Amino acid sequence: MRVIIAGGGIGGLVLALSLHEAGIACEVHEQVAEIRPLGVGINVLPHAMRELTELGLLERVLAAGVATRELVYANRFGQMIWSEPRGLAAGYAWPQVSIHRGRLHMLLLEAARERLGDGCIHLGARLSGFEQDASGVTARFEDGGRARGDVLVAADGIHSTVRGLFHPGEGPPIWNGAVLWRATSIAEPFLTGATMAQIGTRDVKFVVYPIASLPDGRMLTNWIAERRLDPSQPWKREDWNRPGRIEDFLPAFADWRFPWLDVPGLIRTAEAVFEFPMVDRDPLPRWTHGRVTLLGDAAHPLYPIGSNGASQGILDARTLAFKLATIADPAAALDAYEAIRRPATAALLEATRGDGPDVVLDIAAARAPEGFEDIEAVMPLAEREEIAMRYKRLAGFEPATLNARPSLSPPRRAA
Repeated sequence: MRVIIAGGGIGGLVLALSLHEAGIACEVHEQVAEIRPLGVGINVLPHAMRELTELGLLERVLAAGVATRELVYANRFGQMIWSEPRGLAAGYAWPQVSIHRGRLHMLLLEAARERLGDGCIHLGARLSGFEQDASGVTARFEDGGRARGDVLVAADGIHSTVRGLFHPGEGPPIWNGAVLWRATSIAEPFLTGATMAQIGTRDVKFVVYPIASLPDGRMLTNWIAERRLDPSQPWKREDWNRPGRIEDFLPAFADWRFPWLDVPGLIRTAEAVFEFPMVDRDPLPRWTHGRVTLLGDAAHPLYPIGSNGASQGILDARTLAFKLATIADPAAALDAYEAIRRPATAALLEATRGDGPDVVLDIAAARAPEGFEDIEAVMPLAEREEIAMRYKRLAGFEPATLNARPSLSPPRRAA
């Protein structure tokens, strides 16, 4: 068994590490010539942290990020709508970790090089196409290189070459009219010091959480400012590294100063701001064609709502490695992987389009547009709890179920 992985992002590297754990040979082909720690903050939810823990990476991830203890939702006046413990504090057997995406990416790359060897990771290798037959698949790269294996996994992102070959008429990603401005700032801790806060409504929202502790007691703090614009206007290709302008969004948050957080002050201290239209793609009727399949954003790009993008890619990788380790026929293993992951991520995509758990912000704003004295009179606790739990069940991280389910750690495959 030999697996070719197109894409050396988070999902591709977790797949490589998982295949190595199972004794399955693999090689990673990444289109960039140098992998650098790009991006800003992400959350690795407990179901994904379970997988990284079983790969022996828990201590590395914790050292690079912040173990999230609390999630809060607040209105534009800073009044608390909902709060809940997260990670270990919520009864999970694994933590939730807020971390710089680039730091997570680099530690996965470091682990892959340690375990698989540098010779298994090829940079500057952009996939251009493939051919498959009854005995395997041959991947072709723009530099003229080729790779032969039993399986090709496209983990090459929202602009996946393989997805484009499978669905040539799909068109660009779908923009929902919202733009995100993302950045990090150095700031004093707020609330518990390990709190993730969602503030405002779907039209004007601010998300903030710490992703690293600094020696002086301050925190490297990730934030996202979101505004909904006119979706009929053209948008530029999304790119995590396109600079944004503070003046395009700061006025919408100018008076968001609360006893526990100064939003405009945080925005003004950012070193650099990046702009990103909120996009996804419609669910596909199938991911797998013979010995070729999709993974992560190539299969199911999601809105960054509910902190599930990277986590779902990690679950894809672990599920696929498990199926390849336990099913002798490669094509059947890919079909079994898709049968689990495609319906789950399609349902999750639909939920994120409906704002997922963040819907509590809009409900509270609709019922109490000028704020409230007692949230219980606006949204009873039972209603808030049900919204939160419904999303956890859908996304696969309801505490009792996750703690009890069997491991996805793949067994060693027979030679």
